[in-house]
Amino acid sequence: MKRFRKNIIHNRIIKMTFLTSAICLLLIGRLYWLQIKNYNTLKIQALKQRGQEISLYPKRGIIYDTNLIPLANRDRESTLFTFKDSIYKDQSLKDFILKYSSLNERELIEYIRYKHTIVDIPLTYTMAPYNDINTLITDRTLRYSKNNILSHVIGYINKSENRGESGIEKVYDDILKNQRMTNSLYVELDDKRNKILNREYVVNQNVDSLEPSGVKLTVDYHIQKIVESVLDQEGYRGAVIVADVKSGDIKALASRPNFNQEEIDEYLDRDDMALYNKAIQIAYPPGSLFKLVVLSAALEEDLNYINRTFYCKGYEQVGNVTIRCNNTGGHGHIDLKEAFSKSCNSAFIQLGKELGSAKIIDMAIRLGLGQKVNIGLLEEVEGNLPKGREIQGPAIGNISIGQGSIETTPIQITNMMMIVANNGIEKGMAIVDGITSHEGYMIKQYNREKERQVLSERTCEILKDCLIDVVEVGTARNIDLSLVGGAGGKTGSAQAVLNRRETIHGWFSGFYPIEEPRYVITVFIEEGMSGSQTAAPVFEKIVKQIHKINR
Repeated sequence: MKRFRKNIIHNRIIKMTFLTSAICLLLIGRLYWLQIKNYNTLKIQALKQRGQEISLYPKRGIIYDTNLIPLANRDRESTLFTFKDSIYKDQSLKDFILKYSSLNERELIEYIRYKHTIVDIPLTYTMAPYNDINTLITDRTLRYSKNNILSHVIGYINKSENRGESGIEKVYDDILKNQRMTNSLYVELDDKRNKILNREYVVNQNVDSLEPSGVKLTVDYHIQKIVESVLDQEGYRGAVIVADVKSGDIKALASRPNFNQEEIDEYLDRDDMALYNKAIQIAYPPGSLFKLVVLSAALEEDLNYINRTFYCKGYEQVGNVTIRCNNTGGHGHIDLKEAFSKSCNSAFIQLGKELGSAKIIDMAIRLGLGQKVNIGLLEEVEGNLPKGREIQGPAIGNISIGQGSIETTPIQITNMMMIVANNGIEKGMAIVDGITSHEGYMIKQYNREKERQVLSERTCEILKDCLIDVVEVGTARNIDLSLVGGAGGKTGSAQAVLNRRETIHGWFSGFYPIEEPRYVITVFIEEGMSGSQTAAPVFEKIVKQIHKINR
């Protein structure tokens, strides 16, 4: 009996010991979770209850270039944080701000008028901390670079709602908002909303290395800088696109005028369309660039067209409409290759009459005009190709020289030139490489259009030869790229209406170098008067600078 009782007591002791140990382990696990594993989260929640959060890092993921160079969340700025009331009450603080920021007194008062309790003021350069309990100076990461590079592609956000409104910010809004990494300054305040001495905390939180929160583009930061620098030096409005011939990657895309992504309201009532991406969002008459379509249609029907000779008397009569040639005195007898290089309107109108409008428009569709290229931006428009009655009768005159109701975007022109440079193959052009983690690891690649054969190789051989002639002896002979491997391309001067007045836009699209082309570059200049005078020289400058960094 005693032995039986001893066994019961022994079993109970074992059970109690086991239960006590289990409870202790649970308590230890709970303490580990609270004090170590979940420490930062709980700390932030506590700080939010008794202090003020100052975000030092954008609440959106990084946008990278093709080399994983950040295009957003890149620049840092020394910033002063203080209480709004302190600026009004403390003259020495106000003097400090006026000395070390870009604001004058009137601008400062206007700047803080609509701010809440704590005011953030960018400083022109870093200096020693201001000796005041209610003032802090620290670095803050900016969402956009100060030079607003690639602004039309990156786009901008609605700050109050952290929502993408245009460009990559809009297309990948859900991904970019998935940013979990934070860098915030929490300031502890007393009951009177004054900062408690030495009670501020910088809290950093990192993210899962495989969590999608960023976007990688095909753009090359160094080539993009070249393009934007040349456009700004020349002071032109318009657009430039640089595309890699073999891959279809867009290496640079710029639109002018540029805009400040932090101050969108300033551009809403302007008439220069600064917020529009003119490379994809606005369609223009292509002018003589469309002669590449007409020539392609002729060669695909019969390669012997290249041996044909036409007679130019300086104008062409189409119905009751007289269309003048660019040489008002006439070119006389001229073969098709020379007519293309010298951009003879008369010869191409005669050729257009032979081919007929339907064949020319069908070729334009084959070459991607009148439809989106789908590079990865929502703002892209289709442009316009005439149809039905619009292509009948005298309309062949304007169709043959890229005027009338024909409208194309610079990205469509680039795509067309890419087809020729790639021996008739249409590449899946894109400006997005894919979705990445915060560190830039590729998680999902962009789904491109499939490659397809559009023109025969023999047709493209002749077309490239004609395009090279344009640069060497034709309308673009004013540029010299012989030292960088030469180039081929086509100028265009297109009549258009801009802000209710008639003007002429300048085009040049081409490839370089001649042997195994590496890049296709399209230049569009608003009110450029002629492609040869404005667009072609911009092409030349961009090519020479790209060649320097690629040697």
